[in-house]
Amino acid sequence: MNQSPENDSKNKIVDEIPRFDRDLFGSEEKFTRIGSGSIGGKAAGLAFIKDVLISQLDNGRYKNITVNVPTLTVIGTDVFDLFMQRNELYDDAFSDMPDDRIAHAFQRAEFPAEFCGDLRGLIEKVHTPLAVRSSSLLEDAIFRPFAGVYGTKMIPNNQADAQTRFKLLIEAIKFVYASTFFKEAKDYIKVTGQSPQDEKMAVIIQEVVGNRYGDRFYPNISGVARSYNYYPFGDAQPEQGVVSLALGLGKTIVDGGKSWTYCPAYPTVGPPYGSVSETLKQTQTEFWAVNMGRPPAHDPIRETEYLVEANLGDAEYDGTLDRVASTYVAQNDRIVIGTGSEGPRVLNFAPVLRLDDIPLNDLIDRILQICEERTGKKVEVEFAMEIDSEIRFGFLQVRPMVVAEGSVSVSETDLAADDLLLASNVVMGNGEINDIRDVVYVRPENFLAKNTRTIASEVENINRRLVAGVKPYLLMGFGRWGSSDPWLGIPVNWSQIAGAKVIVESTLEDMNVDPSQGSHFFHNITSFQICYFSVHHASKYRIAWDWLNAQPASEETDFVRHVELKAPLTIKVDGRNRQGVIRYGR
Repeated sequence: MNQSPENDSKNKIVDEIPRFDRDLFGSEEKFTRIGSGSIGGKAAGLAFIKDVLISQLDNGRYKNITVNVPTLTVIGTDVFDLFMQRNELYDDAFSDMPDDRIAHAFQRAEFPAEFCGDLRGLIEKVHTPLAVRSSSLLEDAIFRPFAGVYGTKMIPNNQADAQTRFKLLIEAIKFVYASTFFKEAKDYIKVTGQSPQDEKMAVIIQEVVGNRYGDRFYPNISGVARSYNYYPFGDAQPEQGVVSLALGLGKTIVDGGKSWTYCPAYPTVGPPYGSVSETLKQTQTEFWAVNMGRPPAHDPIRETEYLVEANLGDAEYDGTLDRVASTYVAQNDRIVIGTGSEGPRVLNFAPVLRLDDIPLNDLIDRILQICEERTGKKVEVEFAMEIDSEIRFGFLQVRPMVVAEGSVSVSETDLAADDLLLASNVVMGNGEINDIRDVVYVRPENFLAKNTRTIASEVENINRRLVAGVKPYLLMGFGRWGSSDPWLGIPVNWSQIAGAKVIVESTLEDMNVDPSQGSHFFHNITSFQICYFSVHHASKYRIAWDWLNAQPASEETDFVRHVELKAPLTIKVDGRNRQGVIRYGR
């Protein structure tokens, strides 16, 4: 770790974290530690920001809102070391065994007995849902974000028997430990130039922000806010930031699902959908919650074992739409604020953003300012909000962002060239690349959303061969790369496209979705400084599919082609002016 003043300050704060008190939620201490090892990147970030955040917000502007970091304890990496050593798990962990076998091996292992007392003490006092989150040594470094690479497991923790709750907590911790060595994580670490042997895992045990509604527990609003916007629209500028909001757990946003996106400087201006029908098509219709009802089939190696996906009808039954939804009134073909009328609901958060009875947008804007001032960098924060008789804003995470710098010129000659493969005025990254000859692309003539899982597998196979040959490539496809929803894009994880140096997302009439700003996948694109192009199918800059299809294929399937060009592509990305071109040359 660099010994910068910022790091010195952060290390001092971490050293001052008090030891765990078995009365976790009854104690005055809301941030404690178990063990003596490192607390990992995610927990260190929260420890670094929590006191500053609270003190600087205490100005009366948000007197009706309680803002805090939800109560947590973090288990240090020394416990992880003991667990690994005593159970002799390293051979399995670093083997090529599939993820499920590694996970089962970890579940069979014994948790270090000397730390069971504290965890048993915790669970005897706590009956609310808990999030068991990763906080690894390498996690959340600025150029090694590890966003979404490791597991998080939520448990309902509502069983009457403390022994059952303790057993489920230990299973969840073992799952997070095992995720350190899942294939995606190991591949990811290799891409960063690190070794899996360098990694160690601390674990955060944290209360879940939200309320219980029958068999479901979830927050009214989850969000991801970024102080730099790579896709500004309307009058918004990149430096004015962007916010994505969703009903329920934040998994919807970070997995690339449908959410509501806006600029904090223009909170009443929604995404630039072309029509009311398009808004209805793009609105969130399902959300995630913790399952508080009948226990599911025992499956400790499944991350979503205790989660349930519900729909807007369920939310209406729970009474949680009033503050976040509007209604489509067919007679007038318009959307009206609130749920007082009959009609389809639209999750545009207008009751909060337009009526401003809860100063959510002002609060988010202020938090982004504080985090920027404290870190000295553009930032991304995650949060969750309860809206009940009292309003609570739970601050969950802060990460630094990588913003492109430098000057690259995309000229009119570039944009008008007759050897233009594609151009875009929606790009990320910055720079000029002249060493890419390989192009992997999804065939537009055969693309159907129902085949995206197959496409993901085929891309992974090609990626593996190109990575082995140390051949960076251009990757082109439809919808959102990395979406967890196969109907919104191609559901690859990061390791499946690890060799791509330039990524293109295009739309089709039947696959016309917005880029996902708050997702872990998006964060990785920016942090690894991958050049990114978004090309709308109706843009004046059309992709030269005919030229690409005319190139001889190195390999191809019904859905994917890989071509190796005779001459390298010329790729220019002007991140400041958000313009980019890819020329194939002659």
